[in-house]
Amino acid sequence: MIDKTLRYILEGKEFKTLTAGRTDAMVSANEAAFELFLYHQIEDVDAFLELFNYNLPQDIRALSIEDVPKEFNIIQGSKVKEYIYVFAFGGKFHPFCAPLMTTILDDLDIQLMQKGAKLFEGKHYFKSYCYKPTDKGIYDREIDVCEIVENTLLTANFFPDQSYVLRVKGKGFMRNQIRLMMGALIKLGKGELSLEDIEDSLLPNNNITIDYIAPASGLILNKTEFL
Repeated sequence: MIDKTLRYILEGKEFKTLTAGRTDAMVSANEAAFELFLYHQIEDVDAFLELFNYNLPQDIRALSIEDVPKEFNIIQGSKVKEYIYVFAFGGKFHPFCAPLMTTILDDLDIQLMQKGAKLFEGKHYFKSYCYKPTDKGIYDREIDVCEIVENTLLTANFFPDQSYVLRVKGKGFMRNQIRLMMGALIKLGKGELSLEDIEDSLLPNNNITIDYIAPASGLILNKTEFL
């Protein structure tokens, strides 16, 4: 939809876009970024941003625009991404929650899950947390922040009284990595995995199978920061 809008407001002038990364279907984005290559000069950047926003679909809004050197590559550029995963448990909540929150019907041990989340922080071997990994992948990755906290970021009158957020921050993530991490934490909260299982799953040549991919609807790309 972004390219379609740009084709309309640029009135056929040549352009190209490059996104900072892709998300799975049904995954939301609070802040994302893309690079726009133009072959002509924009005289009034503020007016361009206003026109762009006016013509974008209702569910997309551009927050800001800035010039970058022509050598800048938004994919290869050094950046940190923050994802959040919103969830609640112990009941079936209002249907309006479904696009932004995953509901676990069973009870969960949140304190144990909070301990488990902290095990993902630092440098680890994340092959168990990559969907259909190959022998050629690079699975040594580093996570700066991984924590479960009470949800104060997203609120609505139809949300349950108590909900939670898994917050994960790092430079790069593999396919389904955060959803597999969340899936492991849900199993931990149900008593189907132990803290030792999580620790072992982060070691090279482990034999721990992480096969539960948490639903996409609770995952949100919250921020993209360029360094």
